Amino acid sequence: MMPEADFVSAILPLLQNNSVDVLEWSFDTFYDVNEPEWLSGLLDFYAQNSRLLGHGVYYSLFDARWTARQEVWLEKLKKECSQRKYNHITEHFGFMNTENFHQGVPLPVPMHSKTLQIGKDRLKRLQDAVEVPVGVENLAFSFSMDDVKEQGVFLDQLVEDINGFLILDLHNIYCQSCNFEVGMQEIIQLYPLEKVKEIHLSGGSWQESAYAKKPIRRDTHDDRIPDEILDLLPEVLSQCQNLEYVIIERLGHTLSAESDKLSFFADFNRVKEMISNSEDRSEGKKVWKRRIEEDSKPLEDLVFYNEQTRLTKMLFDESDVAKVKDEGFQYFKPENWDEEMIITAQQIIKKWNPY
Repeated sequence: MMPEADFVSAILPLLQNNSVDVLEWSFDTFYDVNEPEWLSGLLDFYAQNSRLLGHGVYYSLFDARWTARQEVWLEKLKKECSQRKYNHITEHFGFMNTENFHQGVPLPVPMHSKTLQIGKDRLKRLQDAVEVPVGVENLAFSFSMDDVKEQGVFLDQLVEDINGFLILDLHNIYCQSCNFEVGMQEIIQLYPLEKVKEIHLSGGSWQESAYAKKPIRRDTHDDRIPDEILDLLPEVLSQCQNLEYVIIERLGHTLSAESDKLSFFADFNRVKEMISNSEDRSEGKKVWKRRIEEDSKPLEDLVFYNEQTRLTKMLFDESDVAKVKDEGFQYFKPENWDEEMIITAQQIIKKWNPY
């Protein structure tokens, strides 16, 4: 669900004929903004009918230093969940820009035992704040093929302690498939599909660069779902036996043209038909059991935090790629990163932090 007028106008026919079974709402994008009355009413209606999902953006699971910002975020989440019922709460894999978190995008973290413990700690605190299941979404951006190969196992371990689940974002997988020239299904098989409770579908764009050797696929949510994803969807649906929700994502300001609306409706109807033709999972629905954790001091790693800060600054300053690859880090391994992905990360950081 997006609050922009173009988006609301585009999906209104779907809402009116009750075609939208479930809404997903990024609650923390409105933490400091008053919701318009129509939006509150719509979200409340879906919440009251157990048809609302909560998707966080700004918690930043792998920030290596615990600050007042995260405490405030969790307190606001508690308040949000006390006022509106969500079926579950999810967040993104990765860490945000440590200087301007509200303008950042998630960047991948090293698949290291110590970074895993940081993520587990943050996820437990998120779970302690709510009484519903908590999940994590896979990340589109990767610095190297090693990141792509290891993310599924890492996410499996990450959610284990809280009995959590995964969002499998297929366009994020598509981005990795294009950027590292590996088959989507080959990547998907590296994930614990039995823990997939939700699937995300979206479109994106190609980023051209005078410095990169090839165009890079970006998860920009501003176009229709690629046919390669839709062709694969029935097979993925059959592989995810605990799947409950399929969400189509689209940025609110990208549906102004009539052609965009028509392609969006075409995607929606095609996905809806695939879901209706897939097997019924209502009988074997997995029952979630909340795991209570003892209160403890937040885990921190100042070496890792300093590396996050240094890396973010180097990307923002558009440091020479060779300099980034030669930088001595304990956790990050930039010497193994693809040059095109370092350049892409620099462009992403600059886009969201222009000053």
